[in-house]
Amino acid sequence: MIGVLITLLSATTFGINHAMIRRGVISGTATQAVVISMPLGLAFFAVVALLMGQLGVVAQFSPFALCMLAAAGIVHFVFGRYCAYRAIAAMGVNLATPATQWSMLVSLVLAMSFLNEKLDAVKLAGIGLIVLGPALLAARHSRRRAVLAASATFKPRLVEGYTFAFLACLGWGSSPVLVRAGLQGPGQALAGGVVSYAAATLVIALLMLVPGPRRDLASMTVRNLRWFSGTSILTAVSQMLLYLAMAIAPVIVVQPLLRFQTLASTIAGWYLNRQHESFDRSVLWAIGVSMIGAVLLALDRQMLMSAFDLPDWLAPLLAWRWPG
Repeated sequence: MIGVLITLLSATTFGINHAMIRRGVISGTATQAVVISMPLGLAFFAVVALLMGQLGVVAQFSPFALCMLAAAGIVHFVFGRYCAYRAIAAMGVNLATPATQWSMLVSLVLAMSFLNEKLDAVKLAGIGLIVLGPALLAARHSRRRAVLAASATFKPRLVEGYTFAFLACLGWGSSPVLVRAGLQGPGQALAGGVVSYAAATLVIALLMLVPGPRRDLASMTVRNLRWFSGTSILTAVSQMLLYLAMAIAPVIVVQPLLRFQTLASTIAGWYLNRQHESFDRSVLWAIGVSMIGAVLLALDRQMLMSAFDLPDWLAPLLAWRWPG
């Protein structure tokens, strides 16, 4: 239960953060957002870990755990975050959200393959709804283009946006399995975050040796620096909560519940970015369908049977598991 509550709090802060990122990348760039977020995130995790007496735990990690946590930081904080921010910059949070829900499928496949977690009928239904979300957007593609074309302030770049959204799925979908493999309990969560952020910060430092990213960072305005600094701290809080959740709860539970960030980002986006997002009915339907699928992925057979008083004849169907 504690893991569920921590995950929901993490999802809420992640959702608000996505709306803030959208505001920042209207005039800034994904590179600027990622570069600013790394050292601030590392400093935040290190200070909190020090205050909580977990910083010394870093030295206790096995070489395998260090490799897993470092890899998680690179694929999530550098690759996944950059791709997600590019997708948000190209087409907004609301259009990117149904596509990035596919990261849950990546996490599920990897968790089944390497962590011996199981797939059942309820989770299979959830997968179907998550897949259906982007499909609804594709089916309404022509109508959506007409609606968006009428907007003078928001003209999404759909090809670029969907390309980077699906690339983000690979990074965000694989990193939870790496974190889960590297952590052995909640007492290691903050230290694990320090390792992940340190690895990601090192990669960003090396990328700053390249002239292109360095020029991009130098062109950042003071206004964007404020937005990106605020989102960096909020992201670090979200990640700290997420690492705590993944240290005590299965990936198959944490990742679906994390999809509630879509609700938080949609609400926050309405207040922060109403002129820079699509709130077309088809978009909201796609977000809702994907969220329902994510919720189903978080439920088990016993929970579903008792919560909805389902007939007994459904029990054998819901009891199906794969691998058996």
